[in-house]
Amino acid sequence: MNNYLDFEKPLVELRAKLSELQKFMDESNLDLSDEMSRFKQRIEKLESEIYNNLTPWQRVQIARHPMRPTTLDYIPLLFENFIELHGDHYYGDDKAIVGGIAKFEGIPVTIIGQLRGRDTKENLLRNFGMPNPEGYRKALRLMKQAEKFNRPIITLIDTKGAFPGKEAEERGQSRALAENIFEMSSLKVPIICIIIGEGASGGALAIGVGNHIHMLENTWFSVIAPESAAALLWKDSSKGQLAANLMKITAPDLKELGIIDEIVPEVKGGAHNNHEEQAMILKSIIKNSLIELSTYSAERIIEHRYNKYRVIGKYKFNNILS
Repeated sequence: MNNYLDFEKPLVELRAKLSELQKFMDESNLDLSDEMSRFKQRIEKLESEIYNNLTPWQRVQIARHPMRPTTLDYIPLLFENFIELHGDHYYGDDKAIVGGIAKFEGIPVTIIGQLRGRDTKENLLRNFGMPNPEGYRKALRLMKQAEKFNRPIITLIDTKGAFPGKEAEERGQSRALAENIFEMSSLKVPIICIIIGEGASGGALAIGVGNHIHMLENTWFSVIAPESAAALLWKDSSKGQLAANLMKITAPDLKELGIIDEIVPEVKGGAHNNHEEQAMILKSIIKNSLIELSTYSAERIIEHRYNKYRVIGKYKFNNILS
C-alpha cells in the first residue's frame, strides 16, 4: 500500500527521480551535483506549493493517513510513567478509549484519548476508534478521579464519532455523551483538549469540553463528517470533498471563528512523517497551556471554561421593524 496521498504523487515522482540520479552518480562516479541541486530546489518549491496551499479536503485526507500518530504513539513521547486504567465500573472496558495517569515534566496529569488501529486486526480490537458508552463512562470516571486528586486533564481526540450500533444505543450512548459534556463543563481542574486526527460529532465533543482546545494543523473538527453531510444535503456521500470545502471544519477556519485556541504546526507533509518531532512541537503547546491554567483557582477554571463557550459563535441581527 502506498503511504502517500493522491495530491502528493508529483512530489513522490520527483523524489524517486532524485533517488535514481543519486544512485546513478554513485555507480558511475560522475559529478552530477549541479543536477542534484536543481532537483532538490524543484522538490522544495513543489513541497511549498502543495503544503502551503492545502484544501480542506486534503487536510481531511492527511488527518486520516494510516500512519498518522495515534494516542498510544504520543503518550510515551509526551509523558512519563503512564499507568493505564480500565473499565467503567458498570459494564466493561472499551478499547477505543485509552486513559490513565502519568507525569508531564514532573506534573501528575490524567490522559484520555480515542484510539484507532493501523490495520484490520487493530481496528477490530479498537472498534475503528469509535467508542461505546462504556468508553465514555470510563473517560468520565477518570476525569472525576482527576478532579478529586487535583490533576489537570489532557484529552487527545481522534474519532470518526461515537459507535452508532444498536447495542451502543441500548446501553445508553446518547446519555453517556450528554453526561460527559455536562460534567466536563463544571470540573474544577484544567482541561486541555487536542484534536490529533479526526474530531467528529458527539463522539469528539464528549471528551472535548476544555479550557483550551488545540488542533494539529492538518486535522478536522465538526458535528458531522463530510461524507455524512454530503449524504444528508445532496443524497450522495461521494460529494464529501465538496462538503469539506464548504463546512469550515479545518484548524484555520475554526481558529478564525474562535472555536479553538491554537493551531499546532505539523512537520512538513503531516505528522505521520516524523512522530518524534511532532510530539516535541505538541509538548511545547501543552506546557504553555499548563503554565497558564495552573495559576487559576478552581472557581476561575470553571468561569474561564464557561466564558470560553459563552462567546463562541457569531451572528448578525437585522431589525426587520426598523
